[in-house]
Amino acid sequence: MLLSRYEWVIAKRYLLPGKGEGFIFLVASISLVAVMLGVAALIVVMSVMNGFRAELFDKIVGLNGHAVIQGYGGRLPDWRDLLEDTRNTEGVVSASPLIEQPLLTTFNGRVEAVLVRGMLVPDILNNETLDGKTIAGDLARLEPGSGRVGIGSRLATTLGAQEGSRITVINPQGRSTPFGTVPREIAYEVAAIFEVGVYDYDKAFVIMPMEDAQTLLLLGDQIGMIEIKTNDADNVGNIIAPLIPKVADRGVITDWQTMNASLFETLQVERVVMFVILSIIILVAVFNILSSLIMLVRAKTRDIAILRTMGASRASLLRIFVTVGTSIGMLGIAAGIGLGLIAIFFRQNVINFVQMITGQNLWDPSIRFLTELPARTDPMEVVGIAGLALLFSFLATLYPAYKAASTDPVQVLRYE
Repeated sequence: MLLSRYEWVIAKRYLLPGKGEGFIFLVASISLVAVMLGVAALIVVMSVMNGFRAELFDKIVGLNGHAVIQGYGGRLPDWRDLLEDTRNTEGVVSASPLIEQPLLTTFNGRVEAVLVRGMLVPDILNNETLDGKTIAGDLARLEPGSGRVGIGSRLATTLGAQEGSRITVINPQGRSTPFGTVPREIAYEVAAIFEVGVYDYDKAFVIMPMEDAQTLLLLGDQIGMIEIKTNDADNVGNIIAPLIPKVADRGVITDWQTMNASLFETLQVERVVMFVILSIIILVAVFNILSSLIMLVRAKTRDIAILRTMGASRASLLRIFVTVGTSIGMLGIAAGIGLGLIAIFFRQNVINFVQMITGQNLWDPSIRFLTELPARTDPMEVVGIAGLALLFSFLATLYPAYKAASTDPVQVLRYE
């Protein structure tokens, strides 16, 4: 909106408090602060929701792949030809044999349920989710037949195990004897302790070379599944479609969207609901702009009438008051973006400070899945939030600006 020089002068004059206009200025200031807080809250919440989805996706898919070929009965015989076909499929970045089985482990009289994961040693060392997440020991010490494993940090804490400790993994489905089935128990040395940041993984995962897992589970040369990673996670269904006929008689293919459908759908619903709720907060905030402009128009009725008699047009007055209202909104939006980005940057410090003051655990990893509050700010989303707040601010100015432009100078100045 282009304003003439005198229109800018009048708009700036109305933005500043005049004599006897302190209350109007107070209401306008409250409007600015309300818009600021609404925009900041919306940016923080949407960034945290984006961070949740991104972190969960990176960690869950990083350990489970974009899709898996699961053998019937948990066993996939003659898997090498299928592995080669999978690797040659267009769009598939990598395919790895994998064994995954829930079992039990014991150490110093403590028993915990675990998820034993057998992987080829190169796959363990090249896994992006595990890379740099070792807090004790070294995953490079995991070698076939070495009797060494890596365990999650939460599991290590629960068991009281450390690097070098020897834990016993129990497979209830052991060998059959004349006296019944005898569980298979094998002791392993803890060669590494890792923390990927997902509570469920850190409290249950036991990673070992695939050959050791085959021995533990009495699988022979069989594996449990083939893990697949593609070049487009959102298009994984179309990429793996050519493999479906090849595995129909041996197993099923499941992609990450199906495996974690309820979790990611819940996050998406929460994201939409929070956006709507916090957008309403911004809408309520701009009503303060409406109120302050209505009071300003009533206080400046005589000035408006004089401007009209001096030749100011209705369109000119309309532009002046729309500018005043949108300027308040723009200042609030700019301050809100700054406040939101600062809050996101110091988010974990804020949580730790509140926990220290209140003595309450605000971030329980067993409930939140992740060990720290994640955040990922989308610049286009920030632009959209700013645009929405600016639109609300603009709409709030239309009625008072119209009333100002409709002022009849004859009626106002009749008795002056």
